[in-house]
Amino acid sequence: MKRRILIAALAAAFALPAAFSASAEEGKPGGSIIVTYKDDIVTLDPAIGYDWVNWSMIKSIFSRLLDYKPGTTELVPSLAESYDISKDGLTYTFKLRKGVKFHNGREVVAQDVKYSFERTNSPKTESPGAGFYDQIAGMDAFKKGKAKEVKGIKVVDPATIQFTLSRPDATFLHIVALNFSSVVPKEAVDKAGKDFGKKPVGSGAYTVAEWKLGQQLVFKKNPDYFVPGVPKLDQITFQVGLEPMTAILKLEKGEADVAGDGIPPAKFLEIRNNPKYAGMIVEGGQLHTGYVTLNVQMKPFDDARVRQAVNMAVNKERIVKIINNRAVPATQPLPPSMPGYDKDFKGYAYDPAKAKELLKEAGLEKGFKTTLYVFNVDPNPRIAQAIQQDLKEIGVEVALKNLAQANVIAAGGKPKTAPMIWSGGMAWIADFPDPSNFYGPILGCAGATAGGWNWSWYCNKELDKRAEAADAMSDPAKAAERAQAWKTVFTDIMKDAPWIPVFNEQRFTFRAKRLGGPDNLYVDPVRIPINYDHIYIKG
Repeated sequence: MKRRILIAALAAAFALPAAFSASAEEGKPGGSIIVTYKDDIVTLDPAIGYDWVNWSMIKSIFSRLLDYKPGTTELVPSLAESYDISKDGLTYTFKLRKGVKFHNGREVVAQDVKYSFERTNSPKTESPGAGFYDQIAGMDAFKKGKAKEVKGIKVVDPATIQFTLSRPDATFLHIVALNFSSVVPKEAVDKAGKDFGKKPVGSGAYTVAEWKLGQQLVFKKNPDYFVPGVPKLDQITFQVGLEPMTAILKLEKGEADVAGDGIPPAKFLEIRNNPKYAGMIVEGGQLHTGYVTLNVQMKPFDDARVRQAVNMAVNKERIVKIINNRAVPATQPLPPSMPGYDKDFKGYAYDPAKAKELLKEAGLEKGFKTTLYVFNVDPNPRIAQAIQQDLKEIGVEVALKNLAQANVIAAGGKPKTAPMIWSGGMAWIADFPDPSNFYGPILGCAGATAGGWNWSWYCNKELDKRAEAADAMSDPAKAAERAQAWKTVFTDIMKDAPWIPVFNEQRFTFRAKRLGGPDNLYVDPVRIPINYDHIYIKG
């Protein structure tokens, strides 16, 4: 027996979602906008791109089997019009939508899906997303070069692709909606070679019309896009190399429409409180947690009492004020909008006196010396200084190591190197809206490896088993049970305190008044930072 999931009936809702049905009345189709960024775009290859600037661009160029309803975390059809899940939760069979074309004019078929998944996971591609697909049967043998193809990915016919998993995994539908699961045409990859990231060919809402490295990137509307009425705009020009404040000034003069990097921290309150910017600032929650990692392999953080003590010593309310109240204090690894978040869990209250007691119990009545690594771009150094001051109050002397982002990441991925790391600037934003994504890469045993992102090097095998059991609950009817299972995993982690969860940051976008569309398009939780496909110019 199989559970039949019919998405075809939802296709109309995807094409013209209710939330956007008024757009034709409020905005005129067509027109062009300018979006600014400080940093250049490195690549638009969906198997490789993994940064703030290119994430939403890639989503607009390519399509995936499933995607998300604009501005939400709700999965909806994309290249697939329907799918089956076997009763044991191990086999997923997707039926492709007919008539979808790549930008080169060729129709998308099941073989393209198989090729794209195998390309992402090939060691030759060196994709940062390869770790998401290990649940597919035969993936390990493929990655090790013991098999020429992934046994668990089968082309049934040109319109049907089937995945067989080695274990049930409730996150798999989110995995096929990741950028790394975007479908690409093999002939275009072969032709461009390593330059495919500069000459991308997909089946998404926009095509790349022009790219002048270090200057600008131009998107043109894809007239053959399979979602009726999308995209709204004819053209988007991305200008790069502009400082955030310069971008704000250009927007004020009508020379730009969206400041992609947002509002500079030093100017945030000034701009937010200025009436002339009313209607231009959009605020929304995001699946984000900023935290300090405590390396459990390095003394004295190998003692849970010490980790608990430093949790109690950090004044999170004060740190939130440093970033102009653009966040809420965090109590646990999960952000408030994530399934499994425990709203009743209070975490470690700010209590320096209790912190000193715990240090005394641990034999550190006189405190100790340690080092905090921090990304050297504002406001991160100021946040690190606040943490330094807080810990000094309980006798902990903290030396700050301000480094470039890449160097902080490198230190975190080396064993017994960084006692403490402030994650800001690299703080975890979910790859997909599921609690599993806040465990495996950054708190699970698998992430505690050289080059990994589990910078606390925390490994609790009993919790790993519980996490695996939670992800095995692939039946949608068990969603509430699964969320409860994840809830206890994360609150139990906090007993061991490998992190100091500091805050959950809000996202702010600065846009021109002439732009239309619901606010959640400009702070889209899965199209960081903006859903370009559905925004429009007001009529």
